Amino acid sequence: MGKTLIAMSGGVDSSVAAYLMKEKGNECIGVTMHLYDNAEVGISKDKTCCSLDDVEDARAVAQVLGMPFYVLNFKEEFKEKIIQQFVDSYLKGKTPNPCIECNRYMKFSRLIEKAQELDCDHVVTGHYARIEEENGLYCLKKGKDESKDQSYVLYRITQEQLRFVRFPLGEYRKAEIRQIAGEQGFINAEKRDSQDICFVPDGDYASVVETVMQKKGEPGDFVDEQGKVLGRHKGIIHYTIGQRRGLGISAPYPLYVLRIDPEENRVIVGPDKALYRNVLEAEEFNWISGEPPKGSIRAKAKIRYKHKEAECEIIPKANNTVQIIFDDAQRAITPGQSVVIYDGETVLGGGIIV
Repeated sequence: MGKTLIAMSGGVDSSVAAYLMKEKGNECIGVTMHLYDNAEVGISKDKTCCSLDDVEDARAVAQVLGMPFYVLNFKEEFKEKIIQQFVDSYLKGKTPNPCIECNRYMKFSRLIEKAQELDCDHVVTGHYARIEEENGLYCLKKGKDESKDQSYVLYRITQEQLRFVRFPLGEYRKAEIRQIAGEQGFINAEKRDSQDICFVPDGDYASVVETVMQKKGEPGDFVDEQGKVLGRHKGIIHYTIGQRRGLGISAPYPLYVLRIDPEENRVIVGPDKALYRNVLEAEEFNWISGEPPKGSIRAKAKIRYKHKEAECEIIPKANNTVQIIFDDAQRAITPGQSVVIYDGETVLGGGIIV
């Protein structure tokens, strides 16, 4: 038991997380983070997790549970740490994952700071993941519901943060969470899960980049692996590794984006077989234990959220970098995405693919 700050998005998961903590006798405070104004990224006000409807859904659940509820203004931090980094990554020809950075800077940094200001013992979120203590270390583990497991997007978390955070949904399946919400009469019991980045609800990443930049992407050349010009692209921000649709190039076989060259403003395309490789480098690598292994280790790795784990060797390098060598070649290893390594159900760490 203790005093807990509940991060409430207005969705069913965080609402049930609040209920479960209340049921355990905790004193709970509900908060929704106001992260941006929709006009800043060129979207309508009723499409995202920061909409007024979502705030009111969170407030309604807090009222049912008899919890105080507040909206916290984190707009400036979110603009600097998440949106601007998202834009800068696309301009560098990378494909970022802003949800990971939001967890890093917002939920498990700024929100923990706010919780400590309010003398809270814990921050609680609706993530499907588990925390266990083993031999004096805190371990991040997969959620029991494999279809909803969110451990991949949490790999940035530190030992100090793991001590402070609670994930009450980690032992549950999604169907059980909806059932609990229905039994409690929550207004959002059947609310649809968000499938997109919160500030890109329609999946049009390039439009957000252009809105923030206040200009269109710069057209350039599509070229093959030998440098032959095959056509014109509409700006590198419109493309990612492995993309086939929307290229508009006539060829005797399907073409895919193989690489993006921001310095020459070129998009290199080629056949599907050219997308496979065995080795990647990753930077800003976070070992959840707090220390890298003394030498190379064997584990499994995911190169994107929905990717299947693959057997590999991980070789720690200097300056928080690693080299990962896969037993079998992986398709469309993408700079800017995260590689996360697992030992069974335990997340060992992760970093940004370069």
